[in-house]
Amino acid sequence: MIFTIIALTGCKSKYTLSGDNIPENLKTFEVKSFQNTADIVEPGIERIFTTTLQDRIKDNTRLTLTGSGGDLVYEGEITEYRVTPMTATANQRASQNRLTISVMVRFTNKKKEDDDFEKRFSFYYDYTGNELPSGQIKSAALEEIFERITQDIFNESLAKW
Repeated sequence: MIFTIIALTGCKSKYTLSGDNIPENLKTFEVKSFQNTADIVEPGIERIFTTTLQDRIKDNTRLTLTGSGGDLVYEGEITEYRVTPMTATANQRASQNRLTISVMVRFTNKKKEDDDFEKRFSFYYDYTGNELPSGQIKSAALEEIFERITQDIFNESLAKW
């Protein structure tokens, strides 16, 4: 038993998903305002997404948010906001709907160009067919979708060191 504990504590890895392992030469990041270019434009979601991404990086790294000239730059647009019926009832009504949001992200690492990427990130939220994606449903959907998308962006851009 004691041997197992000693063996496990001795196997500490320097790799973390918190962003603590970011190279020392990176000090700042910038998140440019994401525009909403989706066919269906839901007012205000671009601001919510931009803020959520800024908070994700600020809360999980030692990097400082800057308005311009960041070592790391995130920019892009919300390219999809779509509600799709997923299952139907016997009388041809949706019993479940899915809200899908996709975001195109361009990431630039000014200190290491090999890390730059342009990639689409997407996630969804399912809700019952007798509800509309507004009010509390919309708030819960945006929170879950943006939580997942910003985590995926964080992992793609920062969790690899």
